[in-house]
Parts: sequence; structure tokens; C-alpha cells
Amino acid sequence: MKAVLPALTRGLLEAHLPADLDVAWVMTRAEATAAMVDADIGWVDLYPHGLTQEAVAAATSLKWLSSAVAGLESLDLAKLARDGTIVTNGSGINAIAVAEYAVMSVLVAAKRYDEVVRIADRHVWPDDAPGRIELFETSALIVGYGAIGKLIGDRLTAFGVTVTGVTRSGRDGTLTPDAWKAKLGDYDWVILAAPSTESTQAMIGADELAAMKPGAWLFNVGRGDMVDQDALITALTDKSVAGAVLDTVTPEPLPSDHPLWIAPNLIHTMHLSGRSQTKMFRRGAALFLRNLDAFLGGRPMENVVDLQTGY
Repeated sequence: MKAVLPALTRGLLEAHLPADLDVAWVMTRAEATAAMVDADIGWVDLYPHGLTQEAVAAATSLKWLSSAVAGLESLDLAKLARDGTIVTNGSGINAIAVAEYAVMSVLVAAKRYDEVVRIADRHVWPDDAPGRIELFETSALIVGYGAIGKLIGDRLTAFGVTVTGVTRSGRDGTLTPDAWKAKLGDYDWVILAAPSTESTQAMIGADELAAMKPGAWLFNVGRGDMVDQDALITALTDKSVAGAVLDTVTPEPLPSDHPLWIAPNLIHTMHLSGRSQTKMFRRGAALFLRNLDAFLGGRPMENVVDLQTGY
């Protein structure tokens, strides 16, 4: 049985792999694409760009695709389903880091810490704080209350924020996908942490932005295509919403002349939330080894993706 694995994980994996597993350790997209043609097992997340979709597309006999990435929208999931490939993702690996980044973003928005830094850069001593909102007794809507969303909610709750989650099933008192938009005007912080699917594209558009409180902030730690960016620029320019923090945008990297860079009260974090940690490959390697043991033993695996929903 042949496996294609990222060379960066070799020190974490090699000593724990079965002796009869034929492993190709790959560093580049070209190496991964060539090696995946006849692979049974593939893990082709390559630093710094993540999942290498052209390598996955080259596979002809892939039985299991592993990824440390949570969002797999770049893949042809229908083909993987037709081929009978088991796909496992990295849901939860970056959850703590992303949740911490999201909470940091809410605090930055509440205290306008971005303005504090700019004032300090000018060597000015202000008479008043640029942001004076306390998180205590505010309210947050978290669209996508899964591994990441729940961690965000737990941390905001500790600050005294009333948190409402959105899930597909409406479990544990959360709102369902058909119910949250009607309640947008109830929240001070609207946080997008859902997986990217066809149903989440442009889920925040002109109508949704108009329904938000004028003092509300929008945060996106999900995927850039969840927000109608032109509508957001208009809403920020017209001050119909107070501001936004975008960790993800479309396209990425954002061109230097893109109007999002200069939209008022818009803070960019350049898709760094999941990278703001040192444990991603270690956690990914541990998950891979647990799943490899289960795969070879014919037992249930962790983080198996529903290829119909994409997560």
C-alpha cells in the first residue's frame, strides 16, 4: 500500500508508520502530483499553501484522502464520492487558534485597538479612548456553531456576552439556517464561522447588512465568499454598520489595489487566524496516525467528511 505524505511531517510520523507502508515524502506540488497517481493514501497539505488540489485530482486509486484543512471546497467532492474515497479533514486542529483570533478581533473592535496602535505610531497622547464598548452585556450571533464556533462562544460568554449560535440542526437552543437572518438586528457582534458550501455563498449581502444594528460589527473567520464584499464596502461607507474584521476575503491574497483595503472601519487579518499557533502539524500528525490505525484496522475514523454537504 502506497501513501503520499508531506515531508514536513516526516519527523512526526515516520517512526510510527507500519514497516510495509510504501511512503513517498513530498515537498512540492509537482512531487505530490506525480506521487499521487498510484497512491492508496494521500495527505498533500504542503506549506505554505495548504491542500494541493491538483495532486488530489491526479489520483487514480485513492482509498483515503487525509487533510489537516477543515474547508475542502477546492476539491471535486463529487468525483471523490464516485470513486469511493474516504475523506477526513482537519476540523478542530486550528479551532483554538481561530477562536482566540476571533475573540481578539471582537476586543479590538470594542476598544478600537487598531486606532490605539495608529495613535501610538504618531507619538500622540490622546485625551480619550477611541473605543469604549464593554463586551459585558453585549450580544453575539455566531453563524456556524461547530468546533470553532463553540470555542468562540465559550470564550465570549466568559466576558459576559450573550451568545446565540446557528447550526444546521438547531441543536442545544441554536438557531436554524432559516431563522437567524430575521434576528440580525438583535446582535452587537455577528461572527461567521461556518464551513463553505453552496448555501453559504454571499450569506451576508446588502439585505443582511441593512438588517444589522448601525453599531454592530461583522467578523468573518469562515470563508471570503460568505460576504458580498461590494455590499459590505457600501455599508461601511454609508455607516449603516459600525465596522468589520475580515480574516478571509475573495480573492486571496487580496490585490494591493482592491477597494477592501481602504474601506472605512475595516480591519484585515490576512487569513492568519489558523496560522497563529505552533501546533498545527503536530496535531495533524497525531490525527493522521489515529486515523491510519483505524483505516488499516477497518474501524470508524475521525473527522470523516460527508461528501454531499462538504463537511
